[in-house]
Amino acid sequence: MQIDLAKLDFAFEDKPLLIGGKAMEYYNIRKAGADIDFVVSAQDHTRLIKQYPDHLKDLYGDIGVIEFEFEMWDTVCNLDYKKLKHDAIEESDYLVISVEKLLVLKAMAMKANDKYRQDVELIGDYIRDQAYKVR
Repeated sequence: MQIDLAKLDFAFEDKPLLIGGKAMEYYNIRKAGADIDFVVSAQDHTRLIKQYPDHLKDLYGDIGVIEFEFEMWDTVCNLDYKKLKHDAIEESDYLVISVEKLLVLKAMAMKANDKYRQDVELIGDYIRDQAYKVR
């Protein structure tokens, strides 16, 4: 999966962490929508805000920098980059959140949206399928 971060014209200090629909697509769980969500380190988030001060979104206290198709979040459900990057898969320009952490994010948000509830079921199916493949 190719994601072209170059259009942001931004040098990340830490590789951004892919979450949301694109992470689900990465694992072949479902197709993603149009936006591409990342959680970024605190220092990168501060610098993104300085570069794009008029492109901010507040979602229940999580602050996103929204530019092009990208949404760069400081936290999601109050979980930050350091907590979410554990067991991430490293790609050349970014990290991909682990399936288990993705499940946690979707479960925490599922009361807000039926799509998240469906995502929890899809991720659960994926984890179960992977467990039975090992046998």
